Amino acid sequence: MDLIEHTQPPPFAHTLRQYYELTKPRIVMLAAFCAVIGMFLAADGMVAWPVLVFGTLGISLLAGAGFTFNCMVERGIDARMARTRARPAARGEVSAPAALAFAGVLGGLGAWLLLEFVNPLTMWLTLGTFVGYAVVYTVVLKPATPQNIVIGGASGAMPPLLGWAAVSNDVTPQALVLVLIVFVWTPPHFWALALYRIEDYKRAGLPMLPVTHGPDITRLHILLYTVLLLATSLLPFMIRMSGWLYLVSALVLGGIFLGYAWQLWRRYSDALARRTFRYSIVYLGALFAALLLDHWL
Repeated sequence: MDLIEHTQPPPFAHTLRQYYELTKPRIVMLAAFCAVIGMFLAADGMVAWPVLVFGTLGISLLAGAGFTFNCMVERGIDARMARTRARPAARGEVSAPAALAFAGVLGGLGAWLLLEFVNPLTMWLTLGTFVGYAVVYTVVLKPATPQNIVIGGASGAMPPLLGWAAVSNDVTPQALVLVLIVFVWTPPHFWALALYRIEDYKRAGLPMLPVTHGPDITRLHILLYTVLLLATSLLPFMIRMSGWLYLVSALVLGGIFLGYAWQLWRRYSDALARRTFRYSIVYLGALFAALLLDHWL
């Protein structure tokens, strides 16, 4: 009886959950949020509902496809890291062929929705983002250079531009400013995580900056990038894309982030690195929310 129960397939709901987890849903939600912000910033009023619904869904599906492909490629690495060893592909609950097929279905459906209900430009930009993350970052950069996060961050910075293109069918300087903000935000965000997960990355053999150059250099890089981020976040006001509400919000939010980075540089602790990482997520969401609120007002 025990053998029969052990060999029975898992419940359908459990299987669905494993595939859902492959898509890294929390990161997909952050990407979708940034894309929606881009949509509303590009619109004079309300965004047309087909663009809002199918644009967000298509971008999210292709993002999920990229993360699924990432989990499939890195299943061996994930199995050696405490932070990621519970992922379905790392545990072997979803096979590599099944994960690859699932990524293909998600990506194909997402691309079709963007082409059919949004516009070809958004589809091609989103497909390019998928290739940039799934292939260029995951396969080429991540195992090869400690600058993987910096260079690969270009793909992760694309969602607000994708949302903008979905509405305007164009790539404008304002959209590129949004990309630049997320691009500069990415290194201090990920390096804060890498600092308190340094043993994980050593076991995995990944050349993250704290592993290759040490925690002290990484903390200095976090501080310098945060200074650059504060300056970059002022660009929307400088190009008259936003007003005083956003400027004040950017200064306050950036000042808090800079305070975390300064403390991290001066007196490091794993607990402080965790708080810095968590605040970086809050920072990006609040900054973009302030930009949208300023746009509406």
